[in-house]
Amino acid sequence: MKGDDVMPGKLEGKVAWVSGANKGIGEGISRLFAREGAKIAMIGRTVSEGNRIAEEIVEQGGEAFFFRCDVRSEDDIKASIKETVKRYGTIDILINNAGIVDIKPLHEYTIEEWNYVMDINVRSMFLSFKYAFPYLKEHEHSYVVNLGSISSFVGQDTTPVYTTSKGAVLSLSKSIGLDYARYGIRCNCVCPGITETPMLMKHLNSADNPEEHYKKRLTRVPINKQLYPEDIAKTCLYFSCEDSSGVTATSLIIDGGYLGCAEWDAGKYE
Repeated sequence: MKGDDVMPGKLEGKVAWVSGANKGIGEGISRLFAREGAKIAMIGRTVSEGNRIAEEIVEQGGEAFFFRCDVRSEDDIKASIKETVKRYGTIDILINNAGIVDIKPLHEYTIEEWNYVMDINVRSMFLSFKYAFPYLKEHEHSYVVNLGSISSFVGQDTTPVYTTSKGAVLSLSKSIGLDYARYGIRCNCVCPGITETPMLMKHLNSADNPEEHYKKRLTRVPINKQLYPEDIAKTCLYFSCEDSSGVTATSLIIDGGYLGCAEWDAGKYE
C-alpha cells in the first residue's frame, strides 16, 4: 500500500476497464495502471491467468479483479461493465486491448473465420464503448485507448483480416475522439510494432524457421530490439491521464522506428 510519504500515482482514484488483460500487453497495462493507483477491471477469457494476475496486483497493494468475458458477446461485455460499476462505482478509463491474429491468405478464409477476427478486434470496441459511455461521460475527463498496430498503416504477409481490423481500429478511434470530445472524452489509438507477446509468438511460429524469421524482422527495426508489454503500457498511461491533455482522435506508433523508413539494416551497427 502507498505510505503517507509516497506521492500519489497518475491514476489515483480512477477506474480502468482493460480487455485482453490476462496476457501480453493487457497484463502490462493492468500492472502499470494498478501501480499508478487505478482500480482495474481485468477482462479476458482465461480465468486461471486472469485470477493469478489480479491476485498478484492485490498482494502488491493494488486493486483489481478478473471478469471472464468473451468480447464477441454483447451480453458478456455489458455484464463486465455492470460488474465494474458495481464494484468500483464508475469507469474513467476504457482500454480496448483484446485482439487476435490469424495467418493465411484471404481466399482461404470462411465467412465465419473472417467474422471471428473482426468481432474480437473491432466489434468488441464498439460494444465496450457503447456500454461504458454512460459512465465515461460523468467525468470532467475520461479516456479511451484502443490498441491498433503498425498494421493500422501498412500490410504484412498473409494477415489480411488482421490488417483490415487494425486499419478499422485506427479510424474508429478518430471517430470516437471527434464525436465525444464534447463530453470530455478523449480517444486515441496506440500502435505497437514488434512486441514480445503470445500473439507475436503465434505469428513467428507460422514461419519455417521462427528464430531466423524473428532475427530478420528485427534487422528492419532501427533500435535493433523488440519491445515489451511494459513499453506499450507506458504509452497507454500517457493517453489515460492529463499528461496528454489536448490530444485526441490521433495515434501514436511505438515501433522502434520500423515505419520510419523504406529500408533499414540494423546489422550495419555491428
